[in-house]
Amino acid sequence: MTARFHLTAPTAPPTAPTPLPGFITDIRPRPGLREPRQATRAAQLTGLDGVYVPFAADGLESLVVAGGLLRESTTMQVTAEFHPAIASPVYAAKLAASLQRYSASRLGWRLLIDLDQATARAHGDFLPGEDRYARAAEFLTIAKGVWSTAPYTYEGRFYEVLGGGFPRSRSNPRFPAVYLSGTSPEALALSAEHADVHLFSPGEDLRLRPDGVQAGLVLPVLAREDDEEAALAAKRAGLDGLPGALIGSYDRVAGLLAGYEARGVSEFVLQPPDPVADGYLLGQHVLPLLHADQPHADDQPLADHDDATEAVHVG
Repeated sequence: MTARFHLTAPTAPPTAPTPLPGFITDIRPRPGLREPRQATRAAQLTGLDGVYVPFAADGLESLVVAGGLLRESTTMQVTAEFHPAIASPVYAAKLAASLQRYSASRLGWRLLIDLDQATARAHGDFLPGEDRYARAAEFLTIAKGVWSTAPYTYEGRFYEVLGGGFPRSRSNPRFPAVYLSGTSPEALALSAEHADVHLFSPGEDLRLRPDGVQAGLVLPVLAREDDEEAALAAKRAGLDGLPGALIGSYDRVAGLLAGYEARGVSEFVLQPPDPVADGYLLGQHVLPLLHADQPHADDQPLADHDDATEAVHVG
């Protein structure tokens, strides 16, 4: 199976520059939010398979952004990350059905379950951590139930539905592809029951992938013409000390990605520092190397970046 690559589209404002002393006039340009649609355009023009819209407590609403990006694109999957407390599972499923109908079923769902307590409570979610996976299981069970069955009735700990279900549609939209993550027993059990793709972070053991579920990997990445240029760019972007980051020449990064693909990873969520500029570079220079029948450069990490590429050798 050919691996699929998703570019992360920004939804949160960039970090403000370090304040200068009051007696210095700050003439530095203010960072602006790179439009998610610019990243989507970069991904589509360069042949990536999708865009990933992350949840950000201080950013744009991911499901709204995803709806806009589905309209902006024509072939790519758009995966929205959200937490189950945002709406009832019936409403979430209805929203998804509407988006699928008008986008040829290109929406994906990434359920974010382990929000930190402060963020969860700021969004009105006071459910204890130990109950979140149980609620997520009911959320997905009901969403899939009303999608495929009418009338549909369900009675659980967190939700109840009586005589629900959606009318049949000629377009017959597909339920969104479900992306889940986590290495706890509860997280893995939830993925085994409901996920299409289980997302791993660098350093996590890929062998934990539940049977019948595809393995995905979320990767910070930066690629340039040569290793030296990449190392300098990574240092400027604050990426050089990030565990698991793929940093190097186009050949090196392609080789590292191919190594993960050989270990069973079929979906990649790429997180470059600049989703627009780096999105074009990845699509134009790295992905063609993965599809070309030619050897890649040595996939060992840069000497100065042992920590940044640690995940290549674990899991």
